[in-house]
Amino acid sequence: MGTSRTDAGLAVGFVLLWSSGFIGATMGTALASSATLLAWRFAVVTALLGLWWLTFRRRRLPLRDVGVHALLGLLTQVGYLSGVVWSAELGVPAGTSALIAALQPIVAAALSGPLLGERTSATQWLGLVLGLGGVALVVSGDLAGSAPALAYALPLLAMLSLVAGTFAQRRLPSHLSLPESLLIQAALSAVVFLSVAGFTGETAPPMSGEFWFAIAWLVVLSTFGGYGFYWAVARRGSVRRVSTLLYLTPPTTMLAALLMFGEPVTAEGLAGLVVCFGAVLLALRSPRGTSRSRAKMATCTSTPCPSTASSAPPASWPPRDHARPKPRSWRTSSTARRRTSSHPRSRS
Repeated sequence: MGTSRTDAGLAVGFVLLWSSGFIGATMGTALASSATLLAWRFAVVTALLGLWWLTFRRRRLPLRDVGVHALLGLLTQVGYLSGVVWSAELGVPAGTSALIAALQPIVAAALSGPLLGERTSATQWLGLVLGLGGVALVVSGDLAGSAPALAYALPLLAMLSLVAGTFAQRRLPSHLSLPESLLIQAALSAVVFLSVAGFTGETAPPMSGEFWFAIAWLVVLSTFGGYGFYWAVARRGSVRRVSTLLYLTPPTTMLAALLMFGEPVTAEGLAGLVVCFGAVLLALRSPRGTSRSRAKMATCTSTPCPSTASSAPPASWPPRDHARPKPRSWRTSSTARRRTSSHPRSRS
Protein backbone atom coordinates (compact mmCIF):
# COMPACT_ATOMS: atom_id res chain seq x y z
CA MET A 1 0.00 0.00 0.00
CA GLY A 2 2.83 2.40 0.90
CA THR A 3 4.56 1.78 -2.44
CA SER A 4 1.33 2.47 -4.36
CA ARG A 5 0.79 5.75 -2.53
CA THR A 6 4.38 6.79 -3.17
CA ASP A 7 4.07 6.01 -6.88
CA ALA A 8 0.77 7.91 -7.08
CA GLY A 9 2.27 10.90 -5.28
CA LEU A 10 5.27 10.95 -7.60
CA ALA A 11 2.99 10.73 -10.64
CA VAL A 12 0.82 13.65 -9.50
CA GLY A 13 3.85 15.75 -8.61
CA PHE A 14 5.48 14.99 -11.94
CA VAL A 15 2.43 15.98 -14.00
CA LEU A 16 1.86 19.24 -12.11
CA LEU A 17 5.49 20.36 -12.04
CA TRP A 18 6.34 19.24 -15.58
CA SER A 19 3.36 21.26 -16.81
CA SER A 20 4.73 24.32 -15.03
CA GLY A 21 7.53 24.49 -17.62
CA PHE A 22 5.10 25.51 -20.36
CA ILE A 23 3.69 28.30 -18.18
CA GLY A 24 7.18 29.52 -17.29
CA ALA A 25 8.26 29.46 -20.92
CA THR A 26 5.24 31.56 -21.85
CA MET A 27 6.10 34.14 -19.20
CA GLY A 28 9.83 34.17 -19.97
CA THR A 29 9.77 34.32 -23.78
CA ALA A 30 7.44 37.32 -23.60
CA LEU A 31 10.34 39.23 -22.02
CA ALA A 32 13.51 37.73 -23.57
CA SER A 33 14.71 35.37 -26.28
CA SER A 34 14.74 31.63 -25.76
CA ALA A 35 18.55 31.61 -25.68
CA THR A 36 18.63 34.20 -22.88
CA LEU A 37 15.91 32.46 -20.92
CA LEU A 38 17.48 29.00 -21.10
CA ALA A 39 21.00 30.30 -20.42
CA TRP A 40 20.05 32.06 -17.20
CA ARG A 41 17.69 29.31 -16.12
CA PHE A 42 20.46 26.72 -16.08
CA ALA A 43 23.10 29.15 -14.85
CA VAL A 44 21.01 29.72 -11.72
CA VAL A 45 20.27 25.99 -11.32
CA THR A 46 23.97 25.13 -11.60
CA ALA A 47 24.96 27.83 -9.11
CA LEU A 48 22.42 26.64 -6.51
CA LEU A 49 23.23 22.95 -6.88
CA GLY A 50 26.96 23.68 -6.98
CA LEU A 51 26.70 25.61 -3.70
CA TRP A 52 24.79 22.71 -2.14
CA TRP A 53 27.39 20.22 -3.34
CA LEU A 54 30.34 22.26 -2.06
CA THR A 55 28.65 22.73 1.33
CA PHE A 56 27.28 19.26 2.04
CA ARG A 57 28.90 16.73 -0.30
CA ARG A 58 32.27 17.72 -1.78
CA ARG A 59 33.37 14.27 -2.82
CA ARG A 60 35.02 12.89 -5.89
CA LEU A 61 32.44 11.84 -8.44
CA PRO A 62 33.11 8.70 -10.49
CA LEU A 63 34.12 9.60 -14.03
CA ARG A 64 31.66 7.06 -15.49
CA ASP A 65 28.70 8.62 -13.64
CA VAL A 66 29.75 12.09 -14.77
CA GLY A 67 29.79 10.88 -18.38
CA VAL A 68 26.40 9.16 -18.03
CA HIS A 69 24.67 12.26 -16.68
CA ALA A 70 26.40 14.53 -19.15
CA LEU A 71 24.82 12.39 -21.87
CA LEU A 72 21.43 12.48 -20.14
CA GLY A 73 21.61 16.25 -19.80
CA LEU A 74 22.47 16.60 -23.46
CA LEU A 75 19.43 14.52 -24.47
CA THR A 76 16.73 15.40 -21.93
CA GLN A 77 17.53 19.06 -21.29
CA VAL A 78 19.57 20.53 -24.13
CA GLY A 79 17.95 18.48 -26.90
CA TYR A 80 14.41 18.58 -25.56
CA LEU A 81 14.19 22.18 -24.36
CA SER A 82 16.02 23.74 -27.28
CA GLY A 83 13.66 22.02 -29.72
CA VAL A 84 10.49 23.04 -27.87
CA VAL A 85 11.46 26.62 -27.03
CA TRP A 86 13.14 27.38 -30.36
CA SER A 87 10.12 26.10 -32.29
CA ALA A 88 7.87 28.38 -30.23
CA GLU A 89 10.14 31.32 -31.04
CA LEU A 90 9.85 30.49 -34.77
CA GLY A 91 6.06 30.58 -34.57
CA VAL A 92 5.05 26.94 -34.03
CA PRO A 93 1.87 27.02 -31.90
CA ALA A 94 2.15 25.52 -28.43
CA GLY A 95 -0.71 23.14 -29.18
CA THR A 96 1.08 21.74 -32.20
CA SER A 97 4.24 21.21 -30.17
CA ALA A 98 2.22 19.52 -27.44
CA LEU A 99 0.57 17.19 -29.96
CA ILE A 100 3.93 16.22 -31.48
CA ALA A 101 5.39 15.69 -28.02
CA ALA A 102 2.40 13.46 -27.22
CA LEU A 103 3.78 10.91 -29.68
CA GLN A 104 6.42 10.08 -27.10
CA PRO A 105 4.43 7.44 -25.13
CA ILE A 106 3.67 5.53 -28.33
CA VAL A 107 7.29 5.69 -29.48
CA ALA A 108 8.48 4.65 -26.02
CA ALA A 109 6.05 1.73 -25.86
CA ALA A 110 7.07 0.54 -29.32
CA LEU A 111 10.77 0.60 -28.40
CA SER A 112 10.56 -0.61 -24.79
CA GLY A 113 9.83 -4.17 -25.90
CA PRO A 114 12.89 -4.82 -28.09
CA LEU A 115 15.21 -2.59 -26.03
CA LEU A 116 14.17 -3.27 -22.43
CA GLY A 117 11.86 -6.30 -22.60
CA GLU A 118 8.90 -4.35 -21.18
CA ARG A 119 5.66 -5.90 -22.39
CA THR A 120 2.83 -3.66 -23.60
CA SER A 121 -0.62 -5.28 -23.62
CA ALA A 122 -3.46 -4.64 -26.06
CA THR A 123 -5.30 -2.63 -23.40
CA GLN A 124 -2.27 -0.44 -22.87
CA TRP A 125 -1.91 0.13 -26.62
CA LEU A 126 -5.58 1.19 -26.68
CA GLY A 127 -4.88 3.66 -23.89
CA LEU A 128 -1.88 5.09 -25.73
CA VAL A 129 -3.87 5.65 -28.93
CA LEU A 130 -6.80 7.17 -27.01
CA GLY A 131 -4.38 9.45 -25.17
CA LEU A 132 -3.06 10.81 -28.46
CA GLY A 133 -6.65 11.52 -29.52
CA GLY A 134 -7.32 13.25 -26.21
CA VAL A 135 -4.30 15.52 -26.64
CA ALA A 136 -5.49 16.32 -30.18
CA LEU A 137 -8.85 17.43 -28.72
CA VAL A 138 -7.15 19.60 -26.09
CA VAL A 139 -4.98 21.43 -28.64
CA SER A 140 -7.45 21.31 -31.55
CA GLY A 141 -7.87 25.08 -31.58
CA ASP A 142 -4.12 25.65 -31.82
CA LEU A 143 -3.04 23.37 -34.67
CA ALA A 144 -2.72 25.97 -37.40
CA GLY A 145 0.31 28.17 -37.75
CA SER A 146 2.40 30.15 -40.18
CA ALA A 147 5.84 28.97 -39.03
CA PRO A 148 8.40 27.72 -41.59
CA ALA A 149 8.00 24.07 -42.51
CA LEU A 150 11.36 23.07 -41.00
CA ALA A 151 10.34 24.61 -37.67
CA TYR A 152 7.81 21.82 -37.19
CA ALA A 153 10.66 19.30 -37.18
CA LEU A 154 12.04 20.84 -33.97
CA PRO A 155 9.31 19.50 -31.62
CA LEU A 156 9.70 16.09 -33.26
CA LEU A 157 13.45 16.11 -32.65
CA ALA A 158 12.83 17.32 -29.09
CA MET A 159 10.44 14.43 -28.46
CA LEU A 160 12.90 11.87 -29.87
CA SER A 161 15.69 13.35 -27.76
CA LEU A 162 13.64 12.95 -24.57
CA VAL A 163 12.77 9.34 -25.50
CA ALA A 164 16.44 8.58 -26.13
CA GLY A 165 17.42 10.12 -22.80
CA THR A 166 14.82 8.08 -20.93
CA PHE A 167 16.04 4.83 -22.50
CA ALA A 168 19.63 5.80 -21.79
CA GLN A 169 18.77 6.31 -18.12
CA ARG A 170 17.32 2.79 -17.94
CA ARG A 171 20.26 1.20 -19.74
CA LEU A 172 22.99 3.19 -17.97
CA PRO A 173 22.25 3.02 -14.24
CA SER A 174 24.07 5.39 -11.92
CA HIS A 175 24.69 5.36 -8.18
CA LEU A 176 24.69 9.13 -7.79
CA SER A 177 21.98 10.86 -5.79
CA LEU A 178 19.28 12.80 -7.60
CA PRO A 179 20.71 16.26 -6.72
CA GLU A 180 24.17 15.24 -7.93
CA SER A 181 22.67 13.87 -11.13
CA LEU A 182 20.80 17.12 -11.76
CA LEU A 183 23.95 19.13 -10.99
CA ILE A 184 25.91 17.42 -13.78
CA GLN A 185 23.04 17.67 -16.25
CA ALA A 186 22.36 21.32 -15.43
CA ALA A 187 26.05 22.24 -15.62
CA LEU A 188 26.34 20.82 -19.12
CA SER A 189 23.10 22.55 -20.15
CA ALA A 190 24.37 25.86 -18.75
CA VAL A 191 27.60 25.61 -20.75
CA VAL A 192 25.69 24.86 -23.98
CA PHE A 193 23.00 27.52 -23.59
CA LEU A 194 25.42 30.22 -22.38
CA SER A 195 27.59 29.48 -25.41
CA VAL A 196 24.61 29.83 -27.74
CA ALA A 197 23.51 33.05 -26.04
CA GLY A 198 27.03 34.44 -26.27
CA PHE A 199 27.32 33.52 -29.93
CA THR A 200 24.03 35.26 -30.76
CA GLY A 201 24.76 38.27 -28.52
CA GLU A 202 21.81 37.56 -26.22
CA THR A 203 23.56 36.84 -22.94
CA ALA A 204 22.52 40.00 -21.06
CA PRO A 205 19.21 39.46 -19.24
CA PRO A 206 16.50 42.14 -19.02
CA MET A 207 16.61 43.94 -15.68
CA SER A 208 12.95 43.47 -14.82
CA GLY A 209 11.27 41.77 -11.91
CA GLU A 210 8.96 39.85 -14.24
CA PHE A 211 11.90 38.17 -15.99
CA TRP A 212 13.51 37.05 -12.74
CA PHE A 213 10.15 35.83 -11.49
CA ALA A 214 9.93 33.67 -14.61
CA ILE A 215 13.49 32.42 -13.98
CA ALA A 216 12.59 31.57 -10.36
CA TRP A 217 9.46 29.78 -11.57
CA LEU A 218 11.45 27.70 -14.07
CA VAL A 219 14.26 26.94 -11.61
CA VAL A 220 12.19 25.92 -8.61
CA LEU A 221 9.10 24.36 -10.17
CA SER A 222 10.17 23.20 -13.63
CA THR A 223 13.79 22.13 -13.08
CA PHE A 224 14.03 21.06 -9.44
CA GLY A 225 10.41 19.92 -9.41
CA GLY A 226 9.68 18.76 -12.96
CA TYR A 227 12.99 17.09 -13.77
CA GLY A 228 13.40 15.83 -10.21
CA PHE A 229 10.04 14.06 -10.32
CA TYR A 230 10.71 12.90 -13.89
CA TRP A 231 13.85 11.01 -12.90
CA ALA A 232 12.27 9.75 -9.68
CA VAL A 233 9.38 8.22 -11.63
CA ALA A 234 11.75 6.86 -14.30
CA ARG A 235 13.93 5.17 -11.68
CA ARG A 236 10.99 3.54 -9.89
CA GLY A 237 8.88 2.58 -12.91
CA SER A 238 9.09 1.69 -16.57
CA VAL A 239 9.84 3.88 -19.58
CA ARG A 240 6.25 3.43 -20.74
CA ARG A 241 4.89 4.63 -17.40
CA VAL A 242 6.81 7.90 -17.22
CA SER A 243 6.13 8.59 -20.89
CA THR A 244 2.40 7.90 -20.58
CA LEU A 245 2.05 10.44 -17.76
CA LEU A 246 3.06 13.12 -20.27
CA TYR A 247 -0.43 12.77 -21.77
CA LEU A 248 -1.76 14.64 -18.74
CA THR A 249 0.51 17.66 -19.18
CA PRO A 250 -1.40 19.40 -22.06
CA PRO A 251 -4.77 19.37 -20.22
CA THR A 252 -3.03 20.37 -16.97
CA THR A 253 -1.34 23.25 -18.77
CA MET A 254 -4.70 24.21 -20.25
CA LEU A 255 -6.26 24.52 -16.80
CA ALA A 256 -3.23 26.41 -15.44
CA ALA A 257 -3.40 28.88 -18.35
CA LEU A 258 -7.06 29.43 -17.53
CA LEU A 259 -6.29 30.24 -13.91
CA MET A 260 -3.17 32.36 -14.53
CA PHE A 261 -3.76 34.03 -17.89
CA GLY A 262 -7.53 33.78 -18.30
CA GLU A 263 -7.23 31.76 -21.50
CA PRO A 264 -10.65 30.28 -22.36
CA VAL A 265 -11.26 26.53 -22.21
CA THR A 266 -13.27 25.08 -25.09
CA ALA A 267 -15.66 22.15 -25.03
CA GLU A 268 -13.13 20.20 -27.09
CA GLY A 269 -10.51 20.90 -24.43
CA LEU A 270 -12.72 19.59 -21.64
CA ALA A 271 -13.57 16.49 -23.67
CA GLY A 272 -9.87 15.95 -24.32
CA LEU A 273 -9.16 16.25 -20.60
CA VAL A 274 -11.60 13.42 -19.85
CA VAL A 275 -10.26 11.27 -22.69
CA CYS A 276 -6.64 11.81 -21.60
CA PHE A 277 -7.41 10.85 -18.01
CA GLY A 278 -9.18 7.64 -19.05
CA ALA A 279 -6.45 6.82 -21.54
CA VAL A 280 -3.73 7.12 -18.92
CA LEU A 281 -5.65 4.80 -16.57
CA LEU A 282 -5.82 2.21 -19.37
CA ALA A 283 -2.20 2.63 -20.44
CA LEU A 284 -0.86 2.30 -16.90
CA ARG A 285 -2.63 -1.00 -16.24
CA SER A 286 -0.14 -3.81 -15.71
CA PRO A 287 -0.45 -6.79 -18.07
CA ARG A 288 -2.47 -9.57 -16.43
CA GLY A 289 -0.36 -12.20 -14.80
CA THR A 290 2.80 -10.12 -14.64
CA SER A 291 2.00 -7.38 -12.16
CA ARG A 292 2.39 -9.61 -9.12
CA SER A 293 5.64 -11.14 -10.28
CA ARG A 294 7.06 -7.71 -11.19
CA ALA A 295 6.11 -6.32 -7.80
CA LYS A 296 7.78 -9.26 -6.08
CA MET A 297 10.90 -8.88 -8.21
CA ALA A 298 11.06 -5.17 -7.40
CA THR A 299 10.83 -5.97 -3.68
CA CYS A 300 13.53 -8.60 -3.94
CA THR A 301 15.95 -6.16 -5.51
CA SER A 302 15.94 -3.96 -2.42
CA THR A 303 15.45 -6.46 0.44
CA PRO A 304 16.23 -10.16 0.89
CA CYS A 305 13.26 -12.05 -0.49
CA PRO A 306 12.84 -15.69 0.54
CA SER A 307 11.74 -17.93 -2.27
CA THR A 308 8.70 -19.27 -0.42
CA ALA A 309 7.69 -16.08 1.37
CA SER A 310 4.41 -15.56 -0.50
CA SER A 311 3.99 -18.74 -2.47
CA ALA A 312 1.28 -21.32 -1.83
CA PRO A 313 2.34 -24.61 -0.21
CA PRO A 314 3.06 -27.48 -2.58
CA ALA A 315 0.52 -30.21 -3.22
CA SER A 316 2.28 -32.51 -0.74
CA TRP A 317 2.72 -30.76 2.59
CA PRO A 318 5.07 -30.88 4.37
CA PRO A 319 7.50 -31.18 1.47
CA ARG A 320 9.44 -34.38 1.04
CA ASP A 321 13.20 -34.39 0.76
CA HIS A 322 14.08 -37.07 -1.76
CA ALA A 323 17.78 -36.38 -1.67
CA ARG A 324 18.25 -37.52 1.94
CA PRO A 325 15.94 -39.90 3.90
CA LYS A 326 14.56 -38.49 7.11
CA PRO A 327 15.75 -40.18 10.33
CA ARG A 328 13.08 -42.33 11.92
CA SER A 329 11.76 -41.25 15.28
CA TRP A 330 12.06 -43.47 18.37
CA ARG A 331 8.35 -44.32 18.10
CA THR A 332 8.79 -45.59 14.57
CA SER A 333 11.88 -47.59 15.54
CA SER A 334 10.31 -49.27 18.56
CA THR A 335 7.20 -50.21 16.61
CA ALA A 336 9.29 -51.79 13.91
CA ARG A 337 11.25 -53.84 16.46
CA ARG A 338 8.05 -55.15 18.08
CA ARG A 339 6.69 -56.19 14.68
CA THR A 340 9.93 -57.97 13.83
CA SER A 341 10.09 -59.84 17.13
CA SER A 342 6.46 -61.04 16.88
CA HIS A 343 7.13 -62.95 13.66
CA PRO A 344 9.32 -66.12 13.67
CA ARG A 345 12.39 -66.00 11.53
CA SER A 346 12.19 -68.03 8.38
CA ARG A 347 14.43 -71.04 8.27
CA SER A 348 16.77 -71.63 5.48
